[in-house]
Amino acid sequence: MVGDPVGGTVEGFFTGHPGAEAVYQAVRDLVAACGPCEVWVGRSQVALRRRRGFAYLWLPGRWLAHPASDVVLSIALPRELASPRFKQVAHPAPRVWMHHLEVHHPADLDGEVAGWIEEAYRSAG
Repeated sequence: MVGDPVGGTVEGFFTGHPGAEAVYQAVRDLVAACGPCEVWVGRSQVALRRRRGFAYLWLPGRWLAHPASDVVLSIALPRELASPRFKQVAHPAPRVWMHHLEVHHPADLDGEVAGWIEEAYRSAG
């Protein structure tokens, strides 16, 4: 990873959500195996970016009354993946499929998820 978070800090974003911060650290480790990227911290999410964003972490409890998990990992890919692991798959742009994965524990980020992150990293240029 290169650079500091933009806008805020990762720690500040995840204040009160230590499990979600642990998931972020695990995602960051997976991304580091792919190469460098930027981390952008916004009001609603933490984005991992190259030329484009490819992975986003957000806290559904900020938006939903009864979230099923503390953190969601959204992975941007140029194709739709069919997996029962995804809570939802959206197609927000012609060349982007957004895959939303509820993550309950860093151990949920297994080899399959690492492969999806690697593909998203490569496609983000």
